[in-house]
Amino acid sequence: MNHNQLLKFKAPTVLIEEWIYPAITGYWLVLVALVLTCFAFATTTQAQLPSPTPDGGYPNGNTAEGDGALASVTIGSNNTAIGFDALGLNTTGSDNTATGLEALLSNTDGALNTATGFQALQANTDGNGNTATGADALLDNTTGSDNTATGAGALLNNNTGTDNTATGNSALESNSTGSQNAGYGRGALGQTTSGSHNTAAGYQALVRNKTGVNNVGLGFDAGFNLTTGSNNIEIGAN
Repeated sequence: MNHNQLLKFKAPTVLIEEWIYPAITGYWLVLVALVLTCFAFATTTQAQLPSPTPDGGYPNGNTAEGDGALASVTIGSNNTAIGFDALGLNTTGSDNTATGLEALLSNTDGALNTATGFQALQANTDGNGNTATGADALLDNTTGSDNTATGAGALLNNNTGTDNTATGNSALESNSTGSQNAGYGRGALGQTTSGSHNTAAGYQALVRNKTGVNNVGLGFDAGFNLTTGSNNIEIGAN
């Protein structure tokens, strides 16, 4: 009687062991397989990622950070390019600093230029000694030299004009070939295209002057009605 009871008691124990151990073993095998699969996938993904752009270490004292920055440089030296395509086409130009997307993008052999801001001095090819601070500042400048533009769109359309100073958003915005102009304030000398030797200080001072030369406008809207006249001094709103 006792012997039969013992057999009845042991029988289910054997069945439980036969079911549990394979189940546990199978669980761990599946888990290990999943871990290995994830590891292999991560390794493959990492291998497909592009390597980071080097920080400095370029020949001739050049430094570049960003996709396409200084991508075409050959013998140019001492250039610093930070941002997508900054100084991207520069080949022989030296001592340039470009910070911002496409800043000084088209520069090939221009030297001593500083561009800070989105597309600042973007079209410059061989102009020298220009300083552009602000989005689109001196955007269209190609060969003009020794210009200073501070503010979004300042001297935006300048092409070959030289020795101009524009401080304020859209100051001297339309100037193309005019030289030795100084515009201080938003929109100052904003419509000047070829006029030279003009000085305007104040919001939209001499804003409508296009071809006039040797004019001075001081104050809010000073010389507002002046378009082509020359050798004028305008003080205060008109």
